[in-house]
This record gives sequence, structure tokens and C-alpha cells, in this order.
Amino acid sequence: MQITLPDGKQLDLPQGATALDVARQISERLAGDAIAATANGELTDLMTPLPEGAQVSLITKKNPGDAAAVFRHSLGHVMSQAVGEFYAAKGYSADQLKRGVGPAIENGWYQDFDLPEPLSEDDLPEIERLMRDIIGRKLDFSRREVSKAEATEFFAHDPYKAELIRDLPEDEVVTLYMQGDYTDLCRGPHFPTTGRLPTAFKLMSTSGAYWRGNENNPILQRIYGVAFATQKELDEYLHLLEEAKRRDHRRLGKELDLFFTSDVIGPGLPIWLPSGATIRRELERFIVDVELKNGYQHVYSPALAKSELYKISGHWDHYQEDMFPIMHLDQEELVLRPMNCPHHIQIYAHKPHSYRELPLKIAELGTMYRYEQSGQLTGLSRVRSMTLNDAHIFCRPDQIQEEFKAVVRMIQEVYEVLGFKDYSYRLSLRDPQDTEKYYQDDQMWDTAEAQLREALSDLGVDYYESPGDAAFYGPKLDVQVRSALGKDETISTAQLDFLLPQKFDLEYVAEDGSRQRPVMIHRGVISTMERMTAFLIENTAGNFPFWLAPRQVMIIPIADRHNAYAEELRAELVAAGLRAEVDTSSDRMNAKVRDAELKKIPVMLIVGDKEQEARAVSVRERTPEGHQERKGVAFSDLKSELVTRYQSRQ
Repeated sequence: MQITLPDGKQLDLPQGATALDVARQISERLAGDAIAATANGELTDLMTPLPEGAQVSLITKKNPGDAAAVFRHSLGHVMSQAVGEFYAAKGYSADQLKRGVGPAIENGWYQDFDLPEPLSEDDLPEIERLMRDIIGRKLDFSRREVSKAEATEFFAHDPYKAELIRDLPEDEVVTLYMQGDYTDLCRGPHFPTTGRLPTAFKLMSTSGAYWRGNENNPILQRIYGVAFATQKELDEYLHLLEEAKRRDHRRLGKELDLFFTSDVIGPGLPIWLPSGATIRRELERFIVDVELKNGYQHVYSPALAKSELYKISGHWDHYQEDMFPIMHLDQEELVLRPMNCPHHIQIYAHKPHSYRELPLKIAELGTMYRYEQSGQLTGLSRVRSMTLNDAHIFCRPDQIQEEFKAVVRMIQEVYEVLGFKDYSYRLSLRDPQDTEKYYQDDQMWDTAEAQLREALSDLGVDYYESPGDAAFYGPKLDVQVRSALGKDETISTAQLDFLLPQKFDLEYVAEDGSRQRPVMIHRGVISTMERMTAFLIENTAGNFPFWLAPRQVMIIPIADRHNAYAEELRAELVAAGLRAEVDTSSDRMNAKVRDAELKKIPVMLIVGDKEQEARAVSVRERTPEGHQERKGVAFSDLKSELVTRYQSRQ
């Protein structure tokens, strides 16, 4: 057989040769340094036979991070062996411990067990110690191909492995991997030896998990681990986890009294408390102002409709699983809407339109309902009731380019105000290898995708393509915003749609008097109010910019005799449209300041005898660097300054 190296050089090898054979043919030193390889772009280990004609690239210990998925999988096997030794020390036999699946996942791995007695999280440090001991033994990983019958006999004591083997196709090659006296059913790949595995790992937690994700199956105990090529990467990851806990919008939502859910009302149906409602109201005012400036017309449409509406649109076939059940009323079938576009289509269709009226831009803060599984609900970021900053542009084909570019410019304008700097553009396309889930019209797809590429090229923005992420009716642009925790979140989207105008037989009268079909652009700039608020809570750690802060100003009188002056200032600030309060508690001034800081109030005004006499204030203000203090500031000047900041959304 012949393989090709990255530099184009070809090597002749015997059939069944492995990546280790490739390394040895190049040099014995490389064979000693190699830890994994890629074959035709896919990770493989040094023990698996290579396919004929493969393009092979070797991964060495100099760049172990390139083989992260391999060493994480191998560490999962080391952990499984360590768990076996842990229970053996307790007097249990090997047959009393049974294992489910144990794949590598992002940043680590997990392994499911059916254990003779539960494992507690207090036991995890001992499992880690055993893992390090196994790594220190420098046990070689070896690979063995067996028949289904042999594998079934070997795992006769383990019903989970037996089930996995039974479900394999008859012609499937069954492989076992061994290290020391531990053997597991596994496809691989693995490191050549435990001695080369990184020691920058940590066992994180244990939880219950249904076997094969089926609630009718037994619950197994799942252990999660994380691993990185270096200790520095592990430390950074653990720091990020701590930061994620500190920024968790569910925790901050409770501490800052922003929202809650009620068991009586139901999961996934958040209640916005006054402070949270203030944030939402400011976001809504902001986006509506931007849309009005850009020629959008706002509407209100009902949150339910006949099921027929979604059958015409095609959503019934594609999204019925995510919709709430049908309500029967007066021989009609009504459903809570899962999206707003069919309603806006009806608004367009309720009267004739001329080419002169287009583009017609219809916008709504539209509430929708999705039947999310209860296990997937998370605070405000995954809910069953959500209000989308939604809009639909009905335009002529010759207007597509300019209208689509206008949407992108609007997104950029909004992000400037929200302070989003780190974001990227993803062009989500139809997967040409899997077209079943998309509307079948190749010409429509080719035209739509070409239009979006051309618009993005004209704008001069960098973007990457993602086949398979398009909507069923058309391609879309997704804007991925990098959060403070380093995750990409889809905040904005713009979709080009030739299909729904066709399904609803939409028309406009062209200049020559003929009837033509409009094109739709679906767009959402700041996502749903729920998801955007969750994102902002976590991105700011609850330290909202002045214009968004639920409580903008806290006035702190030093003594009770200053309360009347403080109340007078509060009344003026409120009359100017600001959100101000007075702390009239009996606490000392320092305690009041500390309380305002804990409530994440951006501006504190401290007033005493000097301030009252001069009609001034001392200002303590949150800044990115910490706090800034100014003494003896004329109140009239400060009020003007704060009003300007609020009105300019800073």
C-alpha cells in the first residue's frame, strides 16, 4: 500500500501498516516522539491499520494539544481502570463492576458505571491518585480485532457491553483496547502508552444518567473528567469555570431580584420582577427606536393561530415536535405560535401592494412559545415563552442586496451601543450532501446563497460558511458573539426566503402592471428579550451600563438630618427620567456604600452638611478599573451629565 505525507512524499508500506510503521520508516526518533496521527484528516492512533492511499500526518509530543481528543479518550480508559482498582481494594470482584459508554467530549470525557455501591464526589481525589499511579506504570495500549462471538463471550458478565456488541452490524470489525490487565470494548483511538498521557486532568463531578439516554433504562453513575495538554491550560479552564459560576445569570438573577420561575405557573415561564422588567423595557425601547429610524413599521399580532397557518408555511412539518399541543375550540384547531413570520405574512397579504411600497418592513416584539423539554430549560436562556425582536422585510428581487446589507449595518450599529466587539459572521447554508430536511428547489438555493455571498462581499466583512445550518426555507447569516466566558452565542440572524412568499402566494404589482412575487428577509437583531438579558447579565456580571442598570443612582445621606435633602435630589432625578433611590436606613455610611455596591448600582451620591449647604454631592462611580470618586460636584451639573449619559445610552 502507498501513503502520502504532508510534504507530498509517498511511502510504500505493507498492507495493514499503521501510523507507527510510517513513523519508523521515516526515523526511529520520530517513532519515539509520535503520539497519534491523522489519516485523511481524521484523528487516529499509532496502532490502527491505515486505509490504502491515506494522507498521513504524524502528531508528536511537541504538539500534544493536536491530539486532545485522543488523550482525553485514553484518560477515560485510565479512569475506568482506576475505578476498577478502587472497588477491588474494597473487596469487590471485577465482575461486580459494569461499564456503559465512555466517550471523549469537549474539554474532557465521561464514563458511565453500574457500581456495586455508589461512588461519592469525596472519592474522586482517590480515583485521581490511582489514575496518576497507572500513568506512572507506563502501560502500553494495544489493539485487538475480534469477532462478535468472541467479544460477547469476553463481556458475558456485563449486560451493557453485551448490548452494544449485539447492536453492531454483522460485518463490523469489533475492537478491544488493553492497557495492563484492563480491557475494554472500544473503537479507539488511543495514545501508545499511559506514560505519555498528560497529567493536567481533574475529575469534576458525578451524576446519574439513563443508559443510552432512555428513561426506561437503568440509571448509571456518570463520572466527568477534564484534561488539557498543559497544567496552564487546565488552570485557565478551572478559573473560567469559577468565573462562569460568578457570572451565572440564574444566580445573579436571584441576587439582584431580576426574575424567577414559579412551580405553580410552570417551568420555562419566567416572571420578570421590576428590576428585570426595567432592563427588558430599556432593551425594547432601544431596538424599537433603531427600527423606527430605519423605516420599520411596528405591529401587534396574536400569540396563537389556527394550525392551518403553520401547515401552509411548512413549520408544522418541520417544527411540530417543538410546538405546544393543539387546543380545540368551536371545531377549530388552535396552537400557540412557535414563530411570528406566518402572522407577518398575513399582515402583508391583507391588502394589495405596489412595487412603489416596497420594501415593506414589518417589526414586532412578538411573544412565541416552544415546547422545550423540562430537562433543557435554563433560567432565561432556554425557556418556553419568549419575546423575539422580530422583523420581516418584503422586497423586490432587485432590492435584496441593499436590504440585506442594511440589516448587517443595523446589527453593527446595535452592537456598538451594546459594547459587543468580538463577533464573527457565519453564513449558514444548505448541506449539499443531506438535502432531505430542506425545501427541494436547487435553483432557489443556489440563487439565495449567491445573493448572500455577494452582499457580504460588498460589505467587506469576513465570514465563514457552515453547510447544514440553514433554515428549511433558505440560507441565513448568523452573527456569533463571543461572551466574556469565551463562548460563541448566536445573537443576530438574517434569513433570505424565496419559499414562504411562494407558499402563501404573495404578490405585488410591478411597474409594468404585472403581478410579481416578493422576497422575504427574516431578521432578529437582539434575539429574544430573555436570551439577550441572560447574555448581558453574564457578560457584565450584573454590572450593567448606566442606561441599562435597573437602579442607576443611590443617594446616601450621611445622617438622618440629610434625608430631606437626599429626597429632594431624588425627586429631581426621577423627574428628569432617571432611576434614583435614597438609602434612609439606620446603617452607617460605609455600610450603605457597600450595600449599593453589592446591588451593583453604578452611581452613588453621598450627601452631608457640606454638600447640602452648597447644593452639591460627592460622587462614587463604578468604572471598568474599579471606582472613581469626585467631591463637591454641583448637583445641577451632575444631573445634566447623567441625563446625557442615559439618553445617549452609555
